[in-house]
Amino acid sequence: MKIIANLILTFILALVLSIFLPWWAIMLAALLAGLIIPLKRFSSFLIPFVAVALFWMGYSFWLGNANDFILAQKIAILLPLAGNAFLLILVTGIVGGLAAGIAGLLGSTSRNLFN
Repeated sequence: MKIIANLILTFILALVLSIFLPWWAIMLAALLAGLIIPLKRFSSFLIPFVAVALFWMGYSFWLGNANDFILAQKIAILLPLAGNAFLLILVTGIVGGLAAGIAGLLGSTSRNLFN
């Protein structure tokens, strides 16, 4: 139950904070979720990773779909992705997930440190 609550809280906080703050708001969301609902061991990294990766992949798909992925294809050409926009969306999710996973791990560890 804690896993689902942390996943939902991280996703909602990332969504709300991303409206007002820059890209690093996802790390703040994962940190706060880790402080409020601490998880154990690998779950404290994996759950924020999954929540933010899904959020960023969905959001980048939504933004790319608005212009038929023209900009995403051009950016994917600059990176070694052979112009594949969907691979760029996957890489975007992984990068955001890694940042959130580390922040969630820090939040859960900090909660354990204070107790």
